[in-house]
Amino acid sequence: MKNTEHCRTSNTETVTISRAEYEELQAQSRRVSALEQRVDMLMEALRLARHKQFGTSLEKSDEAVAEQLSFLFNEAEVFAQDPQEKATVVAAHKRRKKHEYTLDSIPEGVPTEVVKHRLEGEALVCPACGDTLSEIGVEVVKKLRIEPIRFVVEEHRYHTYACQTCSKENIETPVAAAAREKSVIAGSFATPQAIAHIMTQKFVMGSPLYRQEQELHRQGIQLSRQTMSNWILRAAEEYLAPVYEQLHRELLGREVLHADETTLQVLREPGRAPQSESYMWLYRTGADTDRPIVLYEYQPGRGAKHPKAFLAGFRGYLHTDGYAGYHSLPEEITVVGCWAHARRKFDEAVKSLPKGKAKSGSAAQGLAYCSKLFELEQSLSDLSPQERYLQRLEQEKPVLDAFLAWANTRTAAPKSALGKALTYLKEQWPYLVNYLRDGRLEISNNRAERSIKPFVIDRKNFLFANTPKGATGSAVIFSMIQTALENQLDPYRYLTWLLQTACGLDMADPAVIQKLLPWQAPDICKAKVS
Repeated sequence: MKNTEHCRTSNTETVTISRAEYEELQAQSRRVSALEQRVDMLMEALRLARHKQFGTSLEKSDEAVAEQLSFLFNEAEVFAQDPQEKATVVAAHKRRKKHEYTLDSIPEGVPTEVVKHRLEGEALVCPACGDTLSEIGVEVVKKLRIEPIRFVVEEHRYHTYACQTCSKENIETPVAAAAREKSVIAGSFATPQAIAHIMTQKFVMGSPLYRQEQELHRQGIQLSRQTMSNWILRAAEEYLAPVYEQLHRELLGREVLHADETTLQVLREPGRAPQSESYMWLYRTGADTDRPIVLYEYQPGRGAKHPKAFLAGFRGYLHTDGYAGYHSLPEEITVVGCWAHARRKFDEAVKSLPKGKAKSGSAAQGLAYCSKLFELEQSLSDLSPQERYLQRLEQEKPVLDAFLAWANTRTAAPKSALGKALTYLKEQWPYLVNYLRDGRLEISNNRAERSIKPFVIDRKNFLFANTPKGATGSAVIFSMIQTALENQLDPYRYLTWLLQTACGLDMADPAVIQKLLPWQAPDICKAKVS
């Protein structure tokens, strides 16, 4: 007997079809549904991509974006003062009003050259009576002159001495000589100042060695990038690395840390193709210290074994993003998730929707929950850790409980932007709520992201490392510079002082290393920030 299926149309007409035809219609319906879902996901991705390229990020206002674009294409015009400056009349004279953007000043301590402008000869004769004019005052006008980098050759002359009396009497003549200064790098003409300058130009200003080489050549200095590379890597290995290791030991003794990682290409890594991705890992202290530490570590991969090895001995809280590698760390380490990442995913879900649907629906509701948490957190920023801990339990925990209950009632296609946001929220929830455990903890891992960003920016300039040794040296130098900046030190002055002080000392002596830490640096190393 032939299998048939009955289908009732909208006008109640009954049509008889075979089971094969019915199954084919069902299959076609499923294919159409899948294609429609695929189209929806592609449209979501397209809208999100357009917004990332041309729209405003969650962390930036429209005004800020407009200002940045104005700076990019019209910087001089944005800041230039109107030639017709406004003037304020005061009594019998006029005083020019400072432009609203003017916050500039000439810092104290800058060398001053006095240029005197005097009248001479006939200009000193009074046009009225012919007598000689007398000086009655001086108007002082200060100007700032900026000169290119200045080069100085230090010519060290070591004088020797001998006893002439002994020499005349044919007695063995003692010879004395002035003590030689130890070179910061044996056999080279490098100075601490030169090495510190090259380091800060590369790792602070983002100027690769080949650009520095070109600029030096334009100034008449023939200094190759190979020589500069050798200088900074030797200095990093001999002087900076021991300080780095001490900072690492101190980092492990803290109770609140942040971690993040980013890619780095290393061309000559044994056993790997030049296109392979290596990683620069970041570990830093939290907001609970007045002696911040920022350390970078190069590793050839992203496996969980790397943070496990670096953090061996650490007991405390570790802020991270959602990378699963951090979740397999020893139980002595409590991983604290990042609400900024959760909020970003709901924000992307909102931006992936058509304009008419963006302000309503589940994506907007999820984003509103996240924004509420950040709003509450901002209101608690001035409290002590203990007070913040108590207020979080009172104000933020109810919001968190309501958020999870709401999320458990929502469904979405797993690969859609909303589906990804909900999945991230539910999978990361045990880590996301850990910030409630201690008032010293933060709601996000933005502190680590801010510290990894300078490396990401510099990477756009130097693009890659040549060898693992170079990548390791770069990690050490970058660590010292960023730690100096976090401690309100000028990187050039601090590195110069460190290299000058360490030269000739026993860098294996812990007591020596302690004296070279950033918070031991003299006042001359402090950044002159007004």
